[in-house]
Amino acid sequence: MRSIAWVTDSTSTIDPEFAKDNHIYVVPLRLILGQEAYREGIDISAETFYERMKDELNVSSSQPPIGEFIDLYEALKEKYDDIIAIHCSSELSGTLNSSIQAAEIAEVSVVGIDSQAGAFPVREMIMSGIQWYRQGDTVQVIKDKIQSMVQNMSFYLIPASLHRLHSSGRVSGTQLILSNLLRIHLLLRFDEGKVIVEEKIRTFKKAKQKMLELMKTDLQKIKKVCIMHANNVEEAEEIQKEIRGEHPWLKTEIMTFIPVAGIHAGEGTIAMSWIRNHSAFS
Repeated sequence: MRSIAWVTDSTSTIDPEFAKDNHIYVVPLRLILGQEAYREGIDISAETFYERMKDELNVSSSQPPIGEFIDLYEALKEKYDDIIAIHCSSELSGTLNSSIQAAEIAEVSVVGIDSQAGAFPVREMIMSGIQWYRQGDTVQVIKDKIQSMVQNMSFYLIPASLHRLHSSGRVSGTQLILSNLLRIHLLLRFDEGKVIVEEKIRTFKKAKQKMLELMKTDLQKIKKVCIMHANNVEEAEEIQKEIRGEHPWLKTEIMTFIPVAGIHAGEGTIAMSWIRNHSAFS
């Protein structure tokens, strides 16, 4: 069997021990608080980041330096027959592009995959790919199967702060003013890697119910749902309780939202994601 390495970034939320045991190499994005930059998941945890974000006006993120990818690929090219690089959405970050450029500089062949998302879906794609590799699938077959997961992914979120989305250019000034005046909540979704407005809803409760209704339309095609929160575990647990009450057979998981997403959507943001027709972990 050909040896294979996986290269990803810290938005994948891969457990460090699992990564170590399964030839997964995680290059961290940078989280910036004030004048300090931290490597996501290494120098600072998501929970600590959200606590500190409350008192800091200058909060942002940046992709990993290309030099880190070059060094990694130089180290990997003699150890593995194949390398698959799967990263967060190329529409929201230049991380995938930097990763592929670094591979070219290091003169190593890499199969690049744009997850068109981040967090839970990326983790599921990598874990599924590892399982398919163990079953004997080729790299091309694994890539095709992961691309199918990308096409069957749903990812919705209710941002807590439109101010941060506005400052990052993802919400217009008009939308921000109207939302503040009318107390409108935006239900956003990932669409081919971009974050777009799915619906404008008057209350958070109705926005949450709409997100649950969207999940229910896929109920016959899914086995697992992930509920993500940006330092809002109480709301995540309420959603989980509601899902378990109505659909006890459906697997649910609560995950702390990746800080990179929380920077733009704000502390308190709630999100849900699932992948249709995916049974790798059924």
